[in-house]
Amino acid sequence: MSIHYGQFCPVSKAAEVLGERWTILIIRELLLGCTRFSDLQRGLSQISPTLLTKRLQQLQDCGLIIRKHQPEQRRTEYFLAPAGRELQPFIMHLGQWGMKWARGQMSDDELDVELLMHDFRRRIDRSQLPGGRAVIQFVFPGLAKFEHWWIVFDREEESELCTKNPGKPVDIQLRTDLRTMTEIWAGDTRIRDAIKDERLRVTGDPFLLRTLSNWLRIGMFAAVRPDPNALTV
Repeated sequence: MSIHYGQFCPVSKAAEVLGERWTILIIRELLLGCTRFSDLQRGLSQISPTLLTKRLQQLQDCGLIIRKHQPEQRRTEYFLAPAGRELQPFIMHLGQWGMKWARGQMSDDELDVELLMHDFRRRIDRSQLPGGRAVIQFVFPGLAKFEHWWIVFDREEESELCTKNPGKPVDIQLRTDLRTMTEIWAGDTRIRDAIKDERLRVTGDPFLLRTLSNWLRIGMFAAVRPDPNALTV
């Protein structure tokens, strides 16, 4: 790592490992189950492939992650080593602290549709879907890029997140703006309120409509409410 504080304090040594830009967010994605380079890019849409490659190599050199080549699948995957897995409570507390104290008002440039859909894909409770399968479409009218998204659940296979039509019948469609959907994810707007205000329009299978709040799980820190004296960042 390029950061060096020149102190023996364990806090400074930890900061040397974790203080580089994007490092903590890469660890966040690995803790949440990402293993492929493409999935890491989806969860970190603003990082360049070159910088992501560099950070992964640095974390590997520090012993926080393990890089494995899967020859039968012709791909490389990344996994947290024991030292990396021990960061889970730290990352969780950091997220809770950020939601409570450092969240502030979401500006337009923070409304990241790729991260939003990436996280909804992994948080949807497929056990609440009939037969464990469904095609869920999200439409964000007016977005210059990535206006349409599909999340495909097909029995026990891995879910698929698509920005191009997968060619399968849509079971349920959610049409809204990016800010409203982000506020739902953050726990600032309830699904039923967004539907009532016509900021969210949902059409499709009646069962999926009735159980929407059961299978569309919102962000993991949504229950943490911002402090009235929260910092503005």
